[in-house]
Order: sequence, then structure tokens, then C-alpha cells
Amino acid sequence: MNQGKWQIGEVTVTRVVEIEATGGMSRIIPDAKRELLKEIPWLYPHFVDENGRMRGSIHALIIETPDRTIVVDTCVGNDKERGNPPWSNLQTTFLSDLEAAGYAPERIDNVLCTHLHVDHVGWNTILVDGKWQPTFPNARYLMGRVEFEHWTNVDETGTKQVMSDSVLPVFDAGLVDLVETDHKICDQISLIPTVGHSPGHVSVLIQSQGEEAVITGDFIHHPCQIVHPEWPSAPDSDPEQGLKTRHAVFSRYADTPTLIIGTHFHTPTAGHLKRDGDTYRLDV
Repeated sequence: MNQGKWQIGEVTVTRVVEIEATGGMSRIIPDAKRELLKEIPWLYPHFVDENGRMRGSIHALIIETPDRTIVVDTCVGNDKERGNPPWSNLQTTFLSDLEAAGYAPERIDNVLCTHLHVDHVGWNTILVDGKWQPTFPNARYLMGRVEFEHWTNVDETGTKQVMSDSVLPVFDAGLVDLVETDHKICDQISLIPTVGHSPGHVSVLIQSQGEEAVITGDFIHHPCQIVHPEWPSAPDSDPEQGLKTRHAVFSRYADTPTLIIGTHFHTPTAGHLKRDGDTYRLDV
């Protein structure tokens, strides 16, 4: 179990990893060639290995405020047939790792999906007696209204499979609240629209006792995009808007005390954005 933990005022953020790996991200960010990554020394050794291969992670981030516990993004999940073989029919210890971190499923008040891609909704449900059941029975599942309406109307096999095993079962159980991209969850937690990767994509803003953090979601997949925001992620639904979003977020938070927690960033996962000549870097 590989965890990170951060304190933002009265709020604690805990990382629980499902998969952490080296290699494989080149298909997500095809412009990130090894020779170009070698020109960015601060990526080493945490985010790129000695052979120039990108390192990444699939993890959930658990936000604990004084009055509620929120799971942000629920990874790939076990027992699910997927078109991507490394993610198909997983058998990981994610759920027991979550419990070991102090977060039994019954404790969770909200499950927040930054968007509804396959690696952000998987543990919304678990397989019980051949049926998909909500993993977090006492939680309200928060999903973007725009996001939900978009993906429920996509007639594509992989998408329909993800919706049918990981999204619609909790919706049909009456546990889903469809929210806007600027929704305020509680005093410390609100959503900020960061569209482009998907039509209703959001990031999560944490504010407590004068301290601040942002959980990225997938408007950025790897820290190399901090230096090269013009490098899109292959699954981006609107690459041009994705570029605008990265520019806007980087300029907003560079040289501020705001902690940036990357949804797919390899350990150490979080750092502070700094201006670096004409671009930016992540200080960890």
C-alpha cells in the first residue's frame, strides 16, 4: 500500500493507490518523446525513469473535512472487463487498502467523480452475487450533469460497458446527485470547471484556514505537461479547450502557496507550481 497524506488547514487528503507503474503513459501523451523528456531535468527521478519512460499512478484521493469524508475518483475497479488488457478483470487490494487507511466504505459520505472515464469510476461498484452493487452504500455520488448527460448518449461499446457496470448501477440505486461544474460541496470543498479532457470535467478546490490545494483530475495527466501544456492527452475530447484550461490553471496557481495534487502523478504526487522562464515547473 503506497500512500501520501497532506494537511490543508483542517482538511486531510490521503492517497490510496490502485496501480502505480512505469511505462505506458506514452500512448496517453504521444508528444512526450523520450529525447524531449530528457530536456526537463526536474522530472527525474520521480516522474521519469533513467530510461526516459514516464511514471504514472491510478489512485483515489480521500478528503476528510471536519464534517464529511469524500472519495475523489474511484480508479479502475476489480472484476471489470475492459478493452485495455492491463485494466481488465483486475484483482487488486484497493478496497482493503482503503479500509487499512481508516476509510471503510460505510464511512464515506460522498463519492466525487471528476469525470466519467473508465479509470475514475471503477470502484463506484463491486460485484456481489453476479450483480453490480454500490461500493459506498451510505454515500451520495456526485457526478457532473453535463458529463453524465454526454456519456449516457455515447453509443460506443467501451463507454456503454463502463456506464453499465460502474455508473448506472449507482444512478439506478438513487444515490447520484448531478451537479454543475462550479458546485460547492461544503465550506472547504468546491468544484472548478476544467473542461477539455471531457465535456464536463472538474477539478477540486480545497480551502481551509487560509490554506489551499487543487486536485487536478485529468486536465493534466503527467507533470511534463506543466512544461509543455501544448502536449494534449490522447483521450481529450476537445484538445484546444484542454490547452486553454492548462494555461489558465497554471497562470492562476504558479508562484502561489496552493498545493497541486496530481490525479495521475507518480509518488510524490503533489507539489507547488513555479514559473520557470517562459513555462512552469513542479516543485516537490
